[in-house]
Amino acid sequence: MSKRDYYEVLGTDKSASEAEIKKAFRKLARKYHPDVNPDNKDAEAKFKEINEAYEVLSDSQKRAAYDQFGHAAFGQGNGEPGFGGGGFGGGGFGGGDFSGFGDIFEMFFGSGGQRRRGPAKGTDLRYNLDMSFEESAFGLEKDINVPRTELCEKCKGSGAAPGTSPKKCAKCGGAGQLQYTQSTPFGRFVQSRVCEDCHGEGKVVENPCPECSGSGYVRRLRKIHVKIPAGVDNGSRLRVSGEGEPGEHGGPHGDLYVYIKVKPHKIFKREGNDVIIEVKVSFPQAALGDEILVPTLDGKIELKVPEGTQSGTFFRLKGKGVPDVHGYGRGDQHVRVTVVTPAKLTEEQKELLREFASATGENPAGVGKGFFDKVKDAFMG
Repeated sequence: MSKRDYYEVLGTDKSASEAEIKKAFRKLARKYHPDVNPDNKDAEAKFKEINEAYEVLSDSQKRAAYDQFGHAAFGQGNGEPGFGGGGFGGGGFGGGDFSGFGDIFEMFFGSGGQRRRGPAKGTDLRYNLDMSFEESAFGLEKDINVPRTELCEKCKGSGAAPGTSPKKCAKCGGAGQLQYTQSTPFGRFVQSRVCEDCHGEGKVVENPCPECSGSGYVRRLRKIHVKIPAGVDNGSRLRVSGEGEPGEHGGPHGDLYVYIKVKPHKIFKREGNDVIIEVKVSFPQAALGDEILVPTLDGKIELKVPEGTQSGTFFRLKGKGVPDVHGYGRGDQHVRVTVVTPAKLTEEQKELLREFASATGENPAGVGKGFFDKVKDAFMG
């Protein structure tokens, strides 16, 4: 069965503009789309025909070839090649298969075949590094072992056994490509493809190196010295230039990216470059004031708790936080004071509290749960 003219399928003429072709396609596609016509084989076939026509006429290069040669430019869609048996698509557009169409225009307008690859940068690598809170705050230097591919030392990367060397590929003469000529109505075209014997390298290894089996590369653990700057945070990434996989065809190594994972600390919590810590004080310390020792990243220091301090009060220790990773000073440490309510009291302690309650106007008869709740509320804020 012969194929219908693509312009006829879309209901346009050969002088139609791109916009007119697009408009005609959208109108017909909405009408015959399978979702609109479920289980309708005729509509499905119509939609496929419309789509095929639009694929050609919406592309200026394909449309130019179709206007000059018709369906013969793409094959007949029934297994018969176009252009008198030579063909270009290996089956054309029949059944909605457009996979071979790019070969035609690569031949007419493209680069003329696959080229031998040049130098390429190696693949980047990733390494996950666990650090303590203090290490992340002040930085560290250490050696890490990174598994990576390296040039084989035995054959120096040639892939050939010691005392031998790769030979020029006999099939492609060392070019890495094979050329062939194809005749078309436009004339004779020279195409290229990668040589299957040397895989585009231009050389073959007849006596493979026993260390690397002829690949020229081996897998090893590479010891790399890294310097982690002070102030890195969880999720920070450090780039170590040139410590990734080796490049291809003389290309540079890739890079190594060290991802930082900071272990949680039992006392300190980090917010930006600031450090948060919570300390507990007793009723007398909060009421009368005191000087207490608090831990910091630099060691313990004295903190003055003024009398009448309420539970939940924050005190700032300037410059006792985490150093800025870019070198802009240090953050602060914030100390949150929590007043502890005693769970058990001796009779003597209870009597003292009753006296305290009486002195402050509390009803001694109310000493008990209600009284302690009030005392707790007074100190907890």
